[in-house]
Amino acid sequence: MAERRMFAKTVIDSDAFLDMALSTQALYFHLSMRADDDGFVNNPKKIMRMVGAGEDELKVLVGKKFIIGFESGIIVIKHWKLHNYIQKDRYKATVYHEEMNKIGTKDNNVYTMDTKCVQDGDTGKVRLGKDRLELGKDRLGKVSLYEHIIKHLNNKTAKSFRTSSKKTQSLIDARLKEGFTQDDFIKVIDIKCSKWIKDKNMKDYLRPETLFGSKFESYLNEKNDIKDQSWRDEIRNGGKIKDAEVD
Repeated sequence: MAERRMFAKTVIDSDAFLDMALSTQALYFHLSMRADDDGFVNNPKKIMRMVGAGEDELKVLVGKKFIIGFESGIIVIKHWKLHNYIQKDRYKATVYHEEMNKIGTKDNNVYTMDTKCVQDGDTGKVRLGKDRLELGKDRLGKVSLYEHIIKHLNNKTAKSFRTSSKKTQSLIDARLKEGFTQDDFIKVIDIKCSKWIKDKNMKDYLRPETLFGSKFESYLNEKNDIKDQSWRDEIRNGGKIKDAEVD
């Protein structure tokens, strides 16, 4: 098996790829680096543990069609043949013949699968080992929503909260059930960052447990103290906020 792997910029520079959380992108790269010469990986869960990725990251990769999952637990990199061309004298064919027989290659060298072969009879679900990767629109939409909200919070605060945190997800779910929207979460993050990021006693409270808890609605109705959000980059670089940026 070859030791070096390539990545096609047409794939990793696409909006679909770059819109994913950095943790999801990282998992994709690690899976690709450890794939065999046909793009198959037989131990995705081990790799997930190695890099600290959660189930949500894997589900997003399947849902956005960057990988294909099989009942056996094996996955294949969908755009493998776009990424890598391996010389015949170095190429070693995959040993996962059963999974290989379930997929074909489109004219653009992208793997495709016969869903009748890999689905277990429940529409919209693919089995990955003992766990199901739920591909229904509602689930994928919620995963993307978690990512969008937490990515925005991390960008604002220069922190690294995990999308896969069950506690964070439960807080977001609770607010969604009360009728709040994704835009409301973004607004609360912006409002509280404008008030607390400058305050050494309060900036540690810029976290999901505080922002998305029982005071969410009251935070939502507060005024944003800073119009120009360019201070965010200075905070990330350890700088101070300029007086001209504050109302």
